Amino acid sequence: MTPLIGIEEEYLIVDPQTRHVAPRAAEVLAAATDVLGEDVAHEITRFQVEARTPPSADLSELGVRLRTARREVARAARECGLEVVASGIPVLGDVVEPPLSDDERYAAGRVLYRALQDEISICALHVHVDVPDEERAVYVGNHLRPWLPTLIALAANSPFFVGRDTGYASWRVISWSRWPVSGAPPYFATFEEYERAVGALSESGALMDPKTVFWDTRPSPKLPTVEVRVADVPLDVNDSLTIIGLVRGLVVTALAEVDRGDRGLPVSSEVLRAAYWRAARDGLEGDSLDVRAGTLVPAPVMVGRLLDHVRHAVGEAGDLRFVEEGLDRLLRRGSGAMRQRDVHRRGHDLADVVDDLIVATVA
Repeated sequence: MTPLIGIEEEYLIVDPQTRHVAPRAAEVLAAATDVLGEDVAHEITRFQVEARTPPSADLSELGVRLRTARREVARAARECGLEVVASGIPVLGDVVEPPLSDDERYAAGRVLYRALQDEISICALHVHVDVPDEERAVYVGNHLRPWLPTLIALAANSPFFVGRDTGYASWRVISWSRWPVSGAPPYFATFEEYERAVGALSESGALMDPKTVFWDTRPSPKLPTVEVRVADVPLDVNDSLTIIGLVRGLVVTALAEVDRGDRGLPVSSEVLRAAYWRAARDGLEGDSLDVRAGTLVPAPVMVGRLLDHVRHAVGEAGDLRFVEEGLDRLLRRGSGAMRQRDVHRRGHDLADVVDDLIVATVA
């Protein structure tokens, strides 16, 4: 049976006059909840809102829901004289210290994590895929680890940060990597090893609660799913759906291997960290590190290897043609990061980049 998927996408609120991020998420949420209800929510800062979809096995249905969510959040923002953009990190604005949403948990996080929260205004795509239990979710994470850098390259959509070109395709990934429990999960040979690690991290003070296990794949702390949270929020909904189809394919492929007794390839965390860095820096425009072989290959070659790895599972879900066309489009047209830089190259003005993000987010 094709597993259900649930999606979360995060967006930034911007002032269309200054093009800076604006701390007015509460107003936008108030205007959006009449239509979206619980499918739209606040995030850690008042610069952000989050859209959610109910679980579905149908990628086309998820696409309809994501487009509706983006359209309705944008409509609500415009009622408030604002706009929303799908970008992994703010292009312009004064974001340090970020204005946190009114929530006791977020306030406690400020005490615990301190200046780490200065760049917390980041927006990602989170994909929840149904799995039978938490133990298998951990082993699925083992199998996904080698492919996470390729997902980073495909989704990269944060080259500019508060007025400067970072030189990276995904500055969100680099900024987020400084947190104590973030990035690729460690390899866990047993579920007991995972439980001991989480217990030790909690004892150290690095975790405030189970929700602060921020690894890019993790058993959901509240749902029977594995959550994959490695990707910048893509600029284009079709790119989101392509990545969602790949993620489900990876999870289904991994579950089959776990059920055969295979708990995944124990790739070195140091090598995987280097692959993350390379993918975040170069995106789809450079070479990628194939962590299984330890060799650099052109990013499109690595994308092809990912598709070959999940081809059967994606085909079984009925998504193969859509995912193949989506990857072909991404490799020809480029990622969100490449589009942002192309717009900037034409006019040398980051206000133009924000204007293009406003239009493209709901196109």
